[in-house]
Order: sequence, then C-alpha cells, then structure tokens
Amino acid sequence: MTTDRPLRGLAETLADRSDEDLAALLTRRPDLASPPPRGTARLAQRALSAASIALAGDNLDLPTAAVLEAFIGCGSATARHDLLGPVSRDQVIAALGRRIKRADLDARLTDLAAQALIWNSGTGTARKPEWVASIQLPAALPWRGHHLLGPLAGADPDRIRELLDDLDQRPRELLATLAAGPALGRSRDAAPDADPSAPVPRLIDAGLLARIDEQTVELAPMAGQLLRGEPPLTVTTLTAPSLSDGPGRFEAAAIDAAGAGEALELLRHAAELLDVLGHAPAAVLKSGGLGIRELRRLAKATGLSVGRIGLLVELLAAHRLLDAGFPEPEPARWSGEEGFAPTVAVDAWTHAPVERRWYTLAHTWLDLPRRPWQIGDTDRDGNTIAALSSDLFDATAPLTRRQILAPLLQTPEATPVDVDALVTALIWRHPRQLRRWTRRHVGETLREAQELGLVAHGAVTAPGRALLEADPDDEAVAVLTAMDLALPAPVDHFLVQADMTLMVPGPMTAELAEQVQSIADLESGGAASVYRISEESLRRALDSGRTGTEIIALLTSCSRTPVPQSLTYLVEDVARRHGSLRVGMAGAFVRCEDPALLAAVLRSAAASEVSLRGLAPTVAISPAPVREVVQALRDGGFAPAGEDSSGALVDLASRGSRVPARPPAVRPPQRRARLSTGQAQTVVTRLRAADLAEAPAEAAVRVTGGGESTTALIQLALRTGRQLRLGYVDAHGSASRHVVTPRALQAGQLLGTSDADPEARFSLYRITSLELL
Repeated sequence: MTTDRPLRGLAETLADRSDEDLAALLTRRPDLASPPPRGTARLAQRALSAASIALAGDNLDLPTAAVLEAFIGCGSATARHDLLGPVSRDQVIAALGRRIKRADLDARLTDLAAQALIWNSGTGTARKPEWVASIQLPAALPWRGHHLLGPLAGADPDRIRELLDDLDQRPRELLATLAAGPALGRSRDAAPDADPSAPVPRLIDAGLLARIDEQTVELAPMAGQLLRGEPPLTVTTLTAPSLSDGPGRFEAAAIDAAGAGEALELLRHAAELLDVLGHAPAAVLKSGGLGIRELRRLAKATGLSVGRIGLLVELLAAHRLLDAGFPEPEPARWSGEEGFAPTVAVDAWTHAPVERRWYTLAHTWLDLPRRPWQIGDTDRDGNTIAALSSDLFDATAPLTRRQILAPLLQTPEATPVDVDALVTALIWRHPRQLRRWTRRHVGETLREAQELGLVAHGAVTAPGRALLEADPDDEAVAVLTAMDLALPAPVDHFLVQADMTLMVPGPMTAELAEQVQSIADLESGGAASVYRISEESLRRALDSGRTGTEIIALLTSCSRTPVPQSLTYLVEDVARRHGSLRVGMAGAFVRCEDPALLAAVLRSAAASEVSLRGLAPTVAISPAPVREVVQALRDGGFAPAGEDSSGALVDLASRGSRVPARPPAVRPPQRRARLSTGQAQTVVTRLRAADLAEAPAEAAVRVTGGGESTTALIQLALRTGRQLRLGYVDAHGSASRHVVTPRALQAGQLLGTSDADPEARFSLYRITSLELL
C-alpha cells in the first residue's frame, strides 16, 4: 500500500458525503476548518493528523474510548504502513464482550465514522462493513496504555483494592509516586525480558502497570483513583453511571426558594463588604493581590468566613465594583497609597433590581477565568495564595465549571446529586480529564454554585438552569424572569418588638428598605431580618432630615404590632436633644441657643481636640472640617446636627471612599472555537469549489497563457453564462487554481465571483491557463 492511499481513501469518503454531513463534521471538529482547506484531500490530511485526532479525543466518553481501544487492538494485527485495519463490527464485539450494549456499540462506531476518525474501507459488505483508521488513532485515547481491555478491565474496585493491599512496601511506594504525579514512569525493568521478581514486572503482571515500551510504564487509572482516595473508575460495565437514587425530600419550589435565599444573602454580604471597604480600604500587596491578613480583617468586620470574603472579592473585582486605586475622599489615617475600594459604579449597582444584581454576579462567576476556592492554599514554594493574585488564573476554569454543572441539567427537577456520584459521571463523560475531577475540585465548585443560588440541596435551581442553558447572545430575560419568580414576594410591613427591634418577615420593598435602614441597624439577616433601633441609628435618621414625629408615624403605619411606649419615649428623647448644637462652615462653626450648653462644650475635651473657641455666648468656631467637629462632639457625649448656610439640617453621613471604575475584567469564556451552521456551510462551499478546480479537465475549450485567445474565451463565457477554471500566479509567485463565474472584463482584469472571494479580480497577464466549463 502506498503512502497516498489512506489519504485518498478518506478523501474519497469525504467527497462522497453530502454537504450537510460535511458541515456537521466541521462543526464537531472545528480545527479542520481553520484555515479553510482547499479541497477534500487537504481536509483528509488534517483529519488524519495526530494533533487533530487528539483534539477530537477530548470529547470522547468512556465507552467510546473502549471502542477505540478495541479497534486499535484488532486493527494493529492487520496494520499496513499508515493504516489500522480493516476491522469489522464482530471483532470489536468480541473484544468488549458484554460490557457494552450492541446498540451503544453501533452508535459509537457511527459517531466515530461521522467524525472521520474511522471510515468504511470498502472491503466489507453493505450489511457487514469494515472500517480502517489512521495509524495516529491512539492519539484520541485518554491514556497511553489499553487499560479498558487490560487485566483489570474485568476487576471491580474491591478486587483492585485487594491487589493494592497485598503489595509490599516498595511496589506500593512506586505506585503512590505515580498516583501523585504523572502516570507515566520510566524504568529499565519495563522490558519483557526483565527480571520477573523485580517490582515493575510484578506490577505489570498484576495489571496495575501497563507496558508502553521497553522503558516506559503507565499506572492503571482505576488503581490511581483508589490510591488518591477518589471515587473509583469502574470499567467492568461501560454503561452511564446513575447520578441519583431518586427524587429527594425537597420539592422544586423549595429548592428554588432555597436558591433565592442564598442569592439574597450573597447580595447582602456583598453590600456589607463594599461598605466596609468604602470606609477602610484594603492594602494592595506588592504582587498586586489582596493578602490573607486583609481578608481576615474584612471577615472579622463583616462576620463572614475568609472563604466567603475571598469569593465576594473575586466576583466584585471581576465586575469592576471593586478595584485598586487612590481612594477619594481619602479615609482617615490613610497612608496615601493605593488600596482596594469600591468603584464609582457601586452606587448605580446597589440601586438596580435584586434579580439584575444577582445576574451580574452569577454570570461573572460562570465566566470567571479564576479559581476563588483556592484562596488560602499554598503554592509550590510554600507561599499562601492571595485573593486577586495571578496564581488563581486558569483559562479553562469557565469550561470546567460548566462541565461540572452540565450533568445536573440532565437530572429531573428536585433530584439531588452528591459529589461522589457527580465525580463518577464526569469521569465517564470526560475520561481524558480524570486527574482534574477530584472530590475537592468538584465539591468546591458545587459549594460556590450553591452560594450563588445556582444549586440548592444538591439540585440545580430554576434560575441556575436558565442561566446554564441561556444563549450567550440573549438578553438574559429568561434568567431574570426565573429569579424574579423564585424570589419571595417583597413585604411592606414589619413587626415592632419590645426589645427595640424590628422583625421583617421577608425581603422588603425598595421604599420600605430605604426607610428601615435609615432608622435601624441590621442585626440578623436571612429570610426574616431583624433590625435594631438605637440612639445612634435614630440620630442618623434625624441627621438626614427626618423629624421625631415622622419616625413615630413610620413605625405606627408600617408595623403590624403595637409600637411599645418605651420606643416612642426613646424617639422623642433623641429628637428633643438632637440639633440643639448646630455646626456649619467656617472651617466649622457651632451655634447654640442655650449659652450654658455651649459653655459646657467649650470646657470639654472635644473642644480642645478640634481647637474650638467661643466668639459669642451662643457661637463658637473651629478650623477643623465640619465632619470632624460633629464627630468629636458626638464622641464627647453631645448631640450636634449639621446645617447649611440657610440653617437647614444636612446629612453629613459619609458614603465611603470610591476609586475610578474600569471596564469589567471578565472576558468571554475561553471555550474551544465553534463554527456556526452558516460558517460551516461557507467552508463546505469552498471545499466543493476547490475540488472542482482541481478536478480532471473536461472543458470544451482550453487555452494556455494570455493573449487574444484568453480574451475571446472570457467573452464567450460572459455571453453564455458559463464558468471558467483558471490557473493564476499572484504577485508573490504563488500558483493557484480557481473556478470563477465571470461578470465583466475591463481594464485588463477579469471580474467575477470565485470560491474564495465574491468580488474577485484577476489580471489577465497573470492567468496561466483557462478552461471553459
């Protein structure tokens, strides 16, 4: 068999396919279409290359890998030069036995043929075809050895565990080394004629190692999983593993409600974190990240865990709600260096609807090219991995995140899936990534998905399903609608309790939330929130311009329980004392209608702190800013209020520091390039045109070179509407052939539509040959 025969064989097979089948092939294997090949012969060359076959192997599941192993094993016996095979269906069945159903086997063979990994050799019959494949086909396997047909193929995990337990210390240490690092190892004892009493030959005989060549062995993946303490890879049967034992104890509505509750908690914690960073920005490490010490400070200030803070920091920074910069206004006791603080985009984001704010964070997490769950781990040098550091970057994170959540979409609603079952299903779907699917990787990804409300009680929520199934080009209307339906209905009331607290039985309307947060401080969040009213919170409400009468009216109108008399007394007392001192602009001035009170202020330590001095019995001034004077007097036990030049009360509460906002850092997910149906059809059209250009000459008229004969032939084609096939040499000296539909002949150029350019121009003097088709 010659070198060109396998290429021609596959090229002929591809040329016989319909345009729809070729477009489907290019969609399945998009690397074959970049750049568009000139003809099916070039397409076949690419499809037979080891690099392209290896890319196709990324999408093969465990049964398909077993079929490939059987095909390679059977085809190697009859391999000739650069071909494996021919191999019949009966040979593959004999190799795999009862481990795979016949229908599944036929479906795998058909799929492999559709991907041009194998093709019909033409040596069989219509009912019993025989296939051949490239000698590079082993590049599609997830490992180098044939483990799915090896000695351990019929052994269940308990049997493999017994083999491992019976090993001596030296062989077990050798396997442990391969399990912790690369599965391939080199040894002089790997040769068939090595000492059979050595550890490596004994492990090969037991099937725990596979011989690749005389100096290379590979650890069996089934044994590696057990040695690493991961869910075992079961190959005694090749059917799809079950993800769940059945419906759980929660209904779909309860799961959606739990996911919505997690979403509300996420937004509340994000707001708390932004508020803390607005008043006390976090220092930037020399490497540009956010250190563990700062994360612990933020965790202590917010009452959250370090892991939760790390996830929030990564999400907010990716969406540019948090960034490094020079805070404005500069916080007190700030060093003047860069710090992590909220950006100016935060104020607009906090006023967006709940479902829209959740969607921005959930979508950001899904496409985040980083691994937040690794914050706090140690790298190879023993250094702790900081948040927002380059050590967390992983371009494949968006793809693996979607792969982990994909099996949940194929389970019925409200069906829980545990981590071990999900790991087993992922290994069955993507055996090439077996080392990646660890309990920790999968479990931490599920934990993050649960914290974002995409998963609850082990099942995917309706908003999570809508987000994962949404078209990237959509406006996310379906996702926002699903979350809006899952969120509990907002309430417009609260319950005033005797201990000066307000109990809110659900998420509040925007109007009620603004009013409650102005007069009370959050004490306990969740589905039912508790807010506490104190002198400080009432003073904050009075500073914003509310009066004591308005606060009491708010409590009376919105409470479903009677307002305690003690709370009414507290409001009236704070309102009576509030504003007896007025602070304005000097630096700052203090005025008071009670000379005795102002005299007491001037005698206090607060007056010395801000250099306050009296100008009159009811007026004093200070060089300090208004906010500092107000804070100093409050720290001294007084109840001042700020006023403007007209004497009206003003709210002096600070919203915190801000830094400039930049465009969001999250880029489109780094997935493998995909071809749309239209793009695939365009490539197929060019393939057909290139095949026609290279086909044997069947023209009625043919000329070589330029001159009058070339012009006459072009004019004939223009009159009759027929196509031309021409040879052409461009300005760089590259020769090519084209099939052209001529439109005009002008200025020494042929204008027309070619296979590669709808507005093609060909100079007549560069045309080397011309055929009328």
